[in-house]
Amino acid sequence: MIGWVHRQLLAHYGRPPWEPRNEPLDELIGTVLSQHTSDLNAERAFAGLKRAFATWEEVRDAPPPALEAAIRSGGLAVVKAARIQAILRALTNGSGAVELPDLSRMRRARARELLTKLPGVGKKTASCVLLFGAGVPAIPVDTHVHRVSLRLGLVPARATPDQTTDVLEAGIPARDHYAFHVNLIRHGRQVCRAQRPQCELCVLRARCNLYNS
Repeated sequence: MIGWVHRQLLAHYGRPPWEPRNEPLDELIGTVLSQHTSDLNAERAFAGLKRAFATWEEVRDAPPPALEAAIRSGGLAVVKAARIQAILRALTNGSGAVELPDLSRMRRARARELLTKLPGVGKKTASCVLLFGAGVPAIPVDTHVHRVSLRLGLVPARATPDQTTDVLEAGIPARDHYAFHVNLIRHGRQVCRAQRPQCELCVLRARCNLYNS
């Protein structure tokens, strides 16, 4: 079923090119900033952080109010500033530099384990860092991916986002993870929306549990 969905989405949307969009550490901090806010606000917050500080060591050592001011446009600045500084402290090596190990040279399970041990980093954030930063196949499960997966019956009705990640990643080859993730999000935003899904336009409706219930 997962393979069928992937093929239908490829035929409808095409195969998006897989290119890392950020350095892994940038992707990690950017993903923290994206939590509970819009993409636009997260981008503004990340740009504000980069304008205010030249290095990650400066971000780590900044007075919290200064960091909060730099990322305020992303919302929850106090919480996110504390989380970012905790992550950067955890990644500080013996020489005092902030360093994220080379995730692309690790097995995915090991890389994800390393990331999820960082303060406030869950499976979705770790998967984003792997896929968009390190070039490691992974399927981050956001609200769109989870909603579409549940409606189609790709995962059990009570599956959590973390469980959904495991099922989807096991369901198609690693080389297809990026395209499947991007196309599933696109489908969730444009067609299989949370409110008033456009089932009449859906290329997946023939096998959709929601449509055929």
